Amino acid sequence: MADGIRITRLNAWFGPRQVLRDIDLAVVPRSVTAIIGPSGCGKSTCVRCINRMHEVVPGARVAGRVELNGEDLYAPGADPVEVRRRIGMVFQKPNPFPTMSIFDNVAAGLRLAGVRNRAALHEAVERALHHAALWDEVKDELGKSGAGLSGGQQQRLCIARALAVEPEVLLMDEPCSALDPIATAKIEELIMELRKELTIVIVTHNMQQAARVSEWTAYFLLGELIEFGPTRGLFTSPRDSRTEDYVTGRFG
Repeated sequence: MADGIRITRLNAWFGPRQVLRDIDLAVVPRSVTAIIGPSGCGKSTCVRCINRMHEVVPGARVAGRVELNGEDLYAPGADPVEVRRRIGMVFQKPNPFPTMSIFDNVAAGLRLAGVRNRAALHEAVERALHHAALWDEVKDELGKSGAGLSGGQQQRLCIARALAVEPEVLLMDEPCSALDPIATAKIEELIMELRKELTIVIVTHNMQQAARVSEWTAYFLLGELIEFGPTRGLFTSPRDSRTEDYVTGRFG
């Protein structure tokens, strides 16, 4: 079995401000792990450290170790671009490239990786749109702008764009917070389907969503990992009183 993601003694800063403190977390492969906690607790920073997005922010830095299948992603010589191909990311607000067609949005990462063969591109784009449960809705409009889709469709387009390069891990940072309930339900169904093939880490402020889609949950508070375990157990019988205060609504 693959080792999945292993985070060891992870610390992160924005300038002088420390936002993560000694995070130790092992993400089970081919499962969904939810990261929950109040605003500003370090949830998004943690997932951005996994695929080295944190370091693109001026003044940001990281200490500690992040491994994928035993490989240190921060080792000297590790290519951040290759890390981000292996570990895709979907953001809070759908961000299709507005000047590109639906087809070109999905093909963007493939072209960046050097794929030029038209037939190979078409096959990969169709496969990614199928995986993102979007193909049937856009198959006759691939030349139209991705910006013309609904919010939920745009988010699934961004998921297809991430899936096209065949990542091993998919990070999702509040992927449904800008969507209506119907679009949210479609994204959640998609997560349940994708976990058969991918390791998924989802940041969510919505505890009901975490309970619906994840098998594992991590609770963060003030930059620290307070508790991690099977989702059902963390919500029904948390070991830490701070977790209990949060999941019962007494705090946060």
